[in-house]
Amino acid sequence: MPNTNVIDAPVDAPAEGVTEALNLKAVERVAEAEPAWLRERRLHAWAVYEGTPMPTTRLEEWRYTDLSRTLDLDPLRLESAEAAASDPGELPAPVREAMDQDMAATGHVIIVDGRVVHTDIDVKAAGEGVILTSLKEAIEKHSDLLEKYVGTQAVIPEVGKFHALNSALWSDGVLLYVPQGVQVDLPIRVTRWISHEGTAVFTRTLIIADAGSRVSYVDEILSNDFDTQSFVSDAVEVIADDGANVQYVSVQRLGHGVFYHSAQRTLAWRDAKLDTLNVTLGASVSRVDLNARMLGPGATSELLGLYFGDSDQHFDHNTSQDHVAPNATSNLLYKGALDERSRSVFRGIIRVHRGAQGTDAYQTNRNLMLSDEARAHSLPNLEIEADDVRCSHGATVGELDKELLFYLMSRGMERQQAERLAVQGFLGDVLTRLPLGGVVEKVTSAILNKLMHG
Repeated sequence: MPNTNVIDAPVDAPAEGVTEALNLKAVERVAEAEPAWLRERRLHAWAVYEGTPMPTTRLEEWRYTDLSRTLDLDPLRLESAEAAASDPGELPAPVREAMDQDMAATGHVIIVDGRVVHTDIDVKAAGEGVILTSLKEAIEKHSDLLEKYVGTQAVIPEVGKFHALNSALWSDGVLLYVPQGVQVDLPIRVTRWISHEGTAVFTRTLIIADAGSRVSYVDEILSNDFDTQSFVSDAVEVIADDGANVQYVSVQRLGHGVFYHSAQRTLAWRDAKLDTLNVTLGASVSRVDLNARMLGPGATSELLGLYFGDSDQHFDHNTSQDHVAPNATSNLLYKGALDERSRSVFRGIIRVHRGAQGTDAYQTNRNLMLSDEARAHSLPNLEIEADDVRCSHGATVGELDKELLFYLMSRGMERQQAERLAVQGFLGDVLTRLPLGGVVEKVTSAILNKLMHG
């Protein structure tokens, strides 16, 4: 039975509520009722944003994603949280459908157009001190946690232009705090919906797992297709203290017409296990910047990614595995299938810092081409400043196995059916490594839908 700690707010805002350009006035309005420390951080982030050039293809990390052709921030307008409909009504049908497909959970969060409209949490978890709430609510109720962690240790403005923009303009998001030794058995499930085209939406997620705790977090974001571009920006900060066990899953199913950027940084301390899974299926352009930092001896991180592109979708995954402490382990596996004219970019780097002896780090990117017009660029790298390490990386780009297709068709399958089964098998390996209830089924269904309508 859920806790009574629930936020229920209007779930739809009229188009006329979208009024503000992305400028200093918007930052000042967002910050006007906030404490001085947060206002100062927003203004600092805006200064960093204005002083940082827009990335170009001359930069290694953006070589294959040309922002001059794929993103125009000037005409976008910031969603206005004050301009909400008077009647909450029902959630949009795609949100209800997505939630109906979910399995049991310890808590739920619903975010519409960057605003948290509902939270609930199991009574037992709340009684053990687990906090699941809106970041805007947390500014007042849990300001000690926010002041210590938001934008200070993980996703800081200086990392990049989009990181700074999010730090300046985030409207709301999620705070999840799990106290020392608390074991949260069922996942926290978050469902996000974007309603309007021509808008910019900025959200932030802060997950703090104290020593010896355990929690899983599944975040799904959706929208319809848009004729006019929208921009969705996420910043995700995950901190796993000594011996904590955290799983973070992102399922991105946005519609065409959306440019999606997600800045993710995970911090794993001594003997912590911090795993991530990024599933990229939607948006016209999707960019994920993921940095996993092993900060304590014995830390372990598995970085998993799955993507399926069709039409003219463009997916860019930029990952880094930073081994700062000795005797830590990381293992990355990103696999994708590309159909029609879709494009993918994978750039991954393993950094072994000086003194990080005993590092085990691996990185694999595999791509499956389903069309002669699809393209994949894979750029794995190593930077090693220690001499007692085991590190390797690899990448492949290939077509469907003709012998496998022949075998399946010889057993009575039609070609389309055989191709679907082969693609499922290729991508399914990633999902089985993080078998959270409902995620495998939902993602498999979405992939099959793409294959059937491609």
